[in-house]
Amino acid sequence: MKEYIKLNNEVMQKVDGFYQLEKDKLAVEEFQKEVVEKYYPFKTHEQRMMWLINNGYYINFLDMYDMFFIVELTKRIYLYEFEFQSYMAISKFYQSYALKTNDKKYYLETYEERIVACALYLAQGDEDYAWKLAEAMIKQEYQPATPTFMNTGKARGGEMVSCFLLEMDDSLNSINYNMNTMGQLSKIGGGVACSVSKLRSRGEAIKGVEGVASGVVPVMKLMEDTFSYVNQLGARAGAGVAYLNIFHWDIEEFLDTKKINASEKSRLQTLSIGVVIPDKFVELARENKPMYVFAPYTVYKQYGEHLDDLDIDKVYDDLVANPNVKKRQLNPRQLLTNIARTQFESGYPYIMYRSNANKVHALKELGDIKISNLCCEIMQLQETSEINDYGVEDVIKRDISCNLGSLNIANVMENKSIEQSVKTAMKALTSVSDMSNIANAPGVRKANEELHAVGLGAMNLHGYLAKNKIAYESKYAKDFVRTFFMMVNFYSILASVEIAMEKKEVFKGFHESEYANGNYFKKYLENDYAPTTKKVQKLFEGINIPTRKDWEKLAVSVSRHGMYHAYRLAIAPTQSIGYVQNATPSIAPIVSTVETRTYGDSTTYYPMPYLSKNNFFFYQSAYDMDMMKVIDLFAEVQEHIDQGISLVLYVDSETPTSQLVRYYMYAHHKGLKSLYYTRTRLLSATECESCSV
Repeated sequence: MKEYIKLNNEVMQKVDGFYQLEKDKLAVEEFQKEVVEKYYPFKTHEQRMMWLINNGYYINFLDMYDMFFIVELTKRIYLYEFEFQSYMAISKFYQSYALKTNDKKYYLETYEERIVACALYLAQGDEDYAWKLAEAMIKQEYQPATPTFMNTGKARGGEMVSCFLLEMDDSLNSINYNMNTMGQLSKIGGGVACSVSKLRSRGEAIKGVEGVASGVVPVMKLMEDTFSYVNQLGARAGAGVAYLNIFHWDIEEFLDTKKINASEKSRLQTLSIGVVIPDKFVELARENKPMYVFAPYTVYKQYGEHLDDLDIDKVYDDLVANPNVKKRQLNPRQLLTNIARTQFESGYPYIMYRSNANKVHALKELGDIKISNLCCEIMQLQETSEINDYGVEDVIKRDISCNLGSLNIANVMENKSIEQSVKTAMKALTSVSDMSNIANAPGVRKANEELHAVGLGAMNLHGYLAKNKIAYESKYAKDFVRTFFMMVNFYSILASVEIAMEKKEVFKGFHESEYANGNYFKKYLENDYAPTTKKVQKLFEGINIPTRKDWEKLAVSVSRHGMYHAYRLAIAPTQSIGYVQNATPSIAPIVSTVETRTYGDSTTYYPMPYLSKNNFFFYQSAYDMDMMKVIDLFAEVQEHIDQGISLVLYVDSETPTSQLVRYYMYAHHKGLKSLYYTRTRLLSATECESCSV
């Protein structure tokens, strides 16, 4: 056993009833010795850069910068004397992110050098910004998502974006087109979500012949096979999710694909599933009224629109009354119980509250939010491309890509750098958006070029709260996030305005948005979001908190100059990159005070950041929390996030299904847009690596 693994394992051998945390620090030192031994010998920063460029490891940065600047930037970053705070952090970086020689024998990058490469590439020749971005990253105030941090600046690097959202039309042309697109995206390491709600149900007519349609499940099997076959050179398995509207005729079959006792013919081993729930379903369940599911092709024949494109909240009664629409009755409460049971068995399905997402959608005049992504935080308008027969030009419309990065809450608060960090992050995300050109996904490329959507998130909330001896479920935590994320929202809009002015461009459709007409800003002009408790007020001392007057000025500026980004904020899971930051994941509560991870034949222990005897009791496990209070906190954050938040529900094996259903209903009531996995103490659902940024 390696000495650093041995030392890391000794963390768990308690002395005086507490972990030997100093052993983890010693493990870092031991691992660093191995890094020094395995680091390719370069005499100078200049020699290293030239060697990496000449040998095809780096792009030619000398096309954008002179060598003097590159060397000076590298030296300045080293002056920060960065140290990894845990064995998990240093091992994760060097195992997953650092550039290595082709034979994997030598490291070609330190953490500092990876940051420099990212900053140089994303700044695209802007020396001042390259310095600002590198500084934000070495101070661990901002962290790009895994694909960006891993691939940026590398000559043979992959794409810089994490995942994609597609939509199938009800035709073989569209199915084949989307299967091909999924394969192409999976090839570059992307996770893909796809709506299958437009597909006709099992037994519907094809060319007037009744009873021949196969329904959605066979198409989902094709999706699963595609992702299993096409992966990123074997380095990362393909990952996908199929979303289905709960009013679709095939909903029960759809859910059955994740049941343990499902037949091999229908069971899905690796494909994730998600259910799209409009308000109407929640209303019927709450009132304990029967619901109807509809055969979507019969709806299309009657209305000339697909079931999934109709506002089901408005047309439901008409669909029920129409004798030409094929339908059958289900009990909505039983269906919710079925969803809960399936989640207990598999962690699935994800739940997306479509009406909640669209009610507060600032671009509702431009289009509808229909589904979410693999991690349930992306909420953007989506359109259906028309894929025609050979010789007839296709009509390509907008699909979605996830361009993500996260603030480290603890560090931006302690450095009092919220404004600067958000602006730096938004500019970095904009660079990724502007430079991403997904060649074989034209719908994704079209949306990216027109909407410039990004997703700035955050991590280390529980870590920051525990460090300051604030309980995650307390009123103080809610008070903190209410102010903090209001500020993130404010400065992300301000950054978008400034970028629009700089580029002399606004996102397509801006003038039809609620940003342009001012409706988006009403709540900020009517309410004060400054902290109300003395404990939280103290945390914000020395930090300028935007007032209603500031919001008023911002609204005027938006109206006058426009915004570059149609979407700005999304809070994703940050499991992988959170380790490098020595941060708790996303804004979620922790699962254990010392996390256990098994890699190969060794076990690694990850103590939570800032853990000590003094704050131990503030690191309560999510499994022991009141999920209603967790939902309450997420709801406080969601008010300021234009997209969504990845929220995992934690239950134990004794939790009744009725309680899980209550969580679903309460989350909807509180305005949340989605629910990610449900985890039990006896179940560990597979994490989507492409989205665990």
